[in-house]
Amino acid sequence: QVQLIESGGGLVQAGGSLRLSCAASGRSLVGYAMGWFRQAPGKERESVAAISRSGRITYYADSVKGRFTISRDNAENSVYLQMTSLEPEDTAVYYCAARSILTVSSILTAASQYDSWGQGTQVTVSS
Repeated sequence: QVQLIESGGGLVQAGGSLRLSCAASGRSLVGYAMGWFRQAPGKERESVAAISRSGRITYYADSVKGRFTISRDNAENSVYLQMTSLEPEDTAVYYCAARSILTVSSILTAASQYDSWGQGTQVTVSS
């Protein structure tokens, strides 16, 4: 497992943008598939985006396609989620997740596939 720390959440008006960061400490993320999840009050945790070890393969939930971009910088040992055109429905706690994996092109989209989680960062979008 790896320790993950999210940052970049906050309050933003609808139509605005935020960039979430997920930094790893104590271990390189080079061998990890990464993902972003979110959980709104009263709802289950849902996958938002995922990225392969290589960074060349990405996945997005239908609800965020065209608005969110996941990326990784292995030199910075970090993963990012650029969020644009934010909507009130995007309000949630956002979590970063990691899983050590052998294949460089695999995408993990289910929460149960990850074994390392950050503490979460709150994103609130006002209408």
